[in-house]
Amino acid sequence: MPRRVRTRSLPEWRDPGAVFRAWFADAPYAVWLDGGAEAASGVSVLASAHAGSEFVTADVASGTVTRSMPMRGDDGEATVEASVFEVLAERLQGMTSGLGQAARVGGPLGWFGWFGYELGARLSGVAVEAADTPDAAFLFVDRAIVFDHGARSLRLVWLEPDPTGEAGEAGEAEVAADVRAWADAMSAALQSPLEAAPAAAAARAAAAPAVRWRHDPRAYASLIAECKAAILRGDAYQLCLTNRIDVDVRPDPGETYLALRASSPSHHAGYLRFGAFALLSASPEQFLHVDPDGLVSTKPMKGTRPRSADPARDAALRRELLESEKEQAENLMIVDLMRNDLGRIAELGSVSVPSLLDVEEYAHVHQLVSTVTARLRHPLTALDVVQAAFPAGSMTGAPKHSAMTILHELERGPRGVYSGAFGYLGIDGSADLAMVIRSIVLTPDGASIGTGGGITALSVADEEIEETRVKARALLAVLGAAMPPAE
Repeated sequence: MPRRVRTRSLPEWRDPGAVFRAWFADAPYAVWLDGGAEAASGVSVLASAHAGSEFVTADVASGTVTRSMPMRGDDGEATVEASVFEVLAERLQGMTSGLGQAARVGGPLGWFGWFGYELGARLSGVAVEAADTPDAAFLFVDRAIVFDHGARSLRLVWLEPDPTGEAGEAGEAEVAADVRAWADAMSAALQSPLEAAPAAAAARAAAAPAVRWRHDPRAYASLIAECKAAILRGDAYQLCLTNRIDVDVRPDPGETYLALRASSPSHHAGYLRFGAFALLSASPEQFLHVDPDGLVSTKPMKGTRPRSADPARDAALRRELLESEKEQAENLMIVDLMRNDLGRIAELGSVSVPSLLDVEEYAHVHQLVSTVTARLRHPLTALDVVQAAFPAGSMTGAPKHSAMTILHELERGPRGVYSGAFGYLGIDGSADLAMVIRSIVLTPDGASIGTGGGITALSVADEEIEETRVKARALLAVLGAAMPPAE
């Protein structure tokens, strides 16, 4: 029996940055899907774990999933041999029908988290190395604050207790009382004066932290040459070659995200803090969107040029991107790959490309973007779409399996969360997942940044290396780290 979704509209708008700083920045388990930093019409969702919250992580090497209730310590933690998709589906089953308009109006509830790249590689039968972050990590969110930036409206949304659960009537009443207490407390807090969030600035070390690139420019140029050789042999059409930057710094996750948000606003940004790990993302790329009626879309992003403060130069860079034969070919190959991926889950004849080779502008870069859509085939779900399309072709190359196999040999190390996907899987059957690019990953060992680009037969090594630097520069600046000089 589906659980009912409740909503409560609040009379006054509150800036999500100020609410985050006041109530969520120090929470050990918190999520902020941030759709409002760059676009005035986006939606943002803020939530944190409570005593009854479930959290799951996956380890692809062992084929196990660990389920826990992190706000209760080790109480109830269990590790089982299972697919993370089976575990996520189990919780959603029975909740994806009958919710009605309240769920759609209220806002997303369900699993919030990430799928790491190695999980996707294993799905495709490609060898993987162990990452220093969970291969998947998801928090079940059953109460949240939803900010509609276009309407300048604010509401609480929550899921009522399961009337058929094992807790019994007394347990159900206790959970219901807890939910009402949360709604009342948040309503009061959000209607009280909030101090405006000051201009964010992440804490800086006295000296710039040490920075280590997995592949220095000379080594990366050699890898580009190997990619081009593989393409000329016919082993691939395109290869998304990536690099990793490790930074010896352990900043406050919340302050660092606010600084990233201020410097690199984006419509698919996000903050996911799960205990010792955090993902801080200024992602501009939507991987998958599934609406409750089964309309699926993906927006592959391939082709980059830097922005310029000079309007004439900026316009010239935009035009150069739009007219580049190499960038057009790169984007079109991934569009074709994504059409094929969505065709595996789509109603016959429903795959289409409503926009092709559009230029989107962000704080630091111009991006070449296309859109592919499809209609989900009954009785498949959003999780089936993820399994069919993950990892995204824009982060692998084409053909996907061959590209990932070649890249595994060349990159010589795991990607981890970088080039995976993050977002939510909704109780109403919806999903919204962004690519993990333009992101900082925090672990107990420090911070890491992934960067890369699509290599084709037309690639020029110096230009590809500079593209990786353009993509990483703003992220390094947020961490107080210097960009090494180009060789």
